[in-house]
Amino acid sequence: MEKEIKRVLLADDHAVVRAGIRQFLEKADDIQIVAEAEDGLAAQSLIEQCQPDVAVLDIQMPKASGIEVTRWIRSHHRQVGVLILSAYEDDPYVMAVLQAGANGYVLKTASPKDIIQAVRDVHNGKSALDPVITQKVLDQVVRQSNAPLVEQLTERELEVLTLVGRGHTNKAIGVQLSISDRTVQGHLARIFAKLQAASRTEAVMRAVSLGWLPSDLGVPIDNGKL
Repeated sequence: MEKEIKRVLLADDHAVVRAGIRQFLEKADDIQIVAEAEDGLAAQSLIEQCQPDVAVLDIQMPKASGIEVTRWIRSHHRQVGVLILSAYEDDPYVMAVLQAGANGYVLKTASPKDIIQAVRDVHNGKSALDPVITQKVLDQVVRQSNAPLVEQLTERELEVLTLVGRGHTNKAIGVQLSISDRTVQGHLARIFAKLQAASRTEAVMRAVSLGWLPSDLGVPIDNGKL
């Protein structure tokens, strides 16, 4: 019996990484790479053109993140399976991309054999989670079930956090809201405390999951500061 070929789009902004992933994926006799993209918008365009069975996406890509591309796929091409292949194992990234509708999440440290199997599983309608990611999902469920009620953010705090989610710096937020950098930092400190968040990314993702911010926000890159 002839094997069903899985048509795969590969999106990663590093050409060397794409080449390595392509090399071992195409060693599988049932996987064919039909397109490669170096940024999120190119991935969306190629999905429109090629109609792959599975999109293998990195998270941090120029122009549109893997999270944004996943949301777009779920809105426009629900039949396409989404497998996130990323070096990030941080909880906010994991939760954000799964909430966006990804079918699988595998770390780039996984073996070629496991990544190939993940592509097959996603194509067959199954979930494909790296063991590290599975544990994080379980831990998150436990934390949410034991977490105390979260204090509602003020209108100003929501404005600040929305701008954080859109990638604005503290200085840019201050200019837009006509407040000082120090005032912005004060708002962020209170936001972190209310949401029990340790980073800008975690604060944004937690507010999105609570329905307080729009789900189309990107994932801000943390710089270790408020």
